[in-house]
Amino acid sequence: MNETLKITIIQSELHWENAESNLVMFSEKIQNIEDKTDLIVLPEMFTTGFSMNAEKLAEPNDGKAFKWMVSEAKKNNCAITGSVIISENGNFYNRLFFVFPDGSFQKYDKKHTFTLAKENETYSAGTERLIVNYKGWKICPLVCYDLRFPVWARNTVDYDVLIYVANWPKVRTLAWDTLLHARAIENMAYSIGVNRVGFDGNDHEYIGHSAVYDVLGKQISIANFETEFTETVTLEKENIENNRKHLQFLNDRDSFTLT
Repeated sequence: MNETLKITIIQSELHWENAESNLVMFSEKIQNIEDKTDLIVLPEMFTTGFSMNAEKLAEPNDGKAFKWMVSEAKKNNCAITGSVIISENGNFYNRLFFVFPDGSFQKYDKKHTFTLAKENETYSAGTERLIVNYKGWKICPLVCYDLRFPVWARNTVDYDVLIYVANWPKVRTLAWDTLLHARAIENMAYSIGVNRVGFDGNDHEYIGHSAVYDVLGKQISIANFETEFTETVTLEKENIENNRKHLQFLNDRDSFTLT
């Protein structure tokens, strides 16, 4: 079990619907990471931007983006996560892959498709939450709009880290900041949000605000909120264990069943 976990967040512009350019770009950004890291977190739909053009852009499960993630994980001896557009059995999914250093992987299909952008009309919703066990840490990775639904993120299994990968637009940045804080505080877990910057092909603007918060909601990342950046942050098991033992808020959580 690792008492610390180093997580690198990459906040970047994205080349609209151009997987090849995005993969080259992220390879360069990963190559320039100075510190050894345990996990690299990329934005939602990091190969395309948040596009509804799934017919054109979707890849199979073992497509170019996934193979790239496996290659980067092995090359850098770390895990890597982010979501891409996947076609499977006649359906499209906004699918997050969590790829381990040995190339094995787990996947999570976005549960809450973004109806305001009619994502629900293109992509099938996932039905199962994923808890990843990695280096003695329990990680719950989710996608963008999932952030608005606290029941789906509720810490009923004592996970350590909550991760949101996103394409969250500038106009609702206040909600992004507020809810990331809230998810950390209410779940007594590290809360990490990785968003993009720049404009997409629909002229929506994104200003990032990617951040890492500890179990009490204190921001521990320090990079500039609204420009491209890569930052490695060290998470500490002691921060989780000491605060949970002292405050014991999770002991009073409600019991419920999702239907």
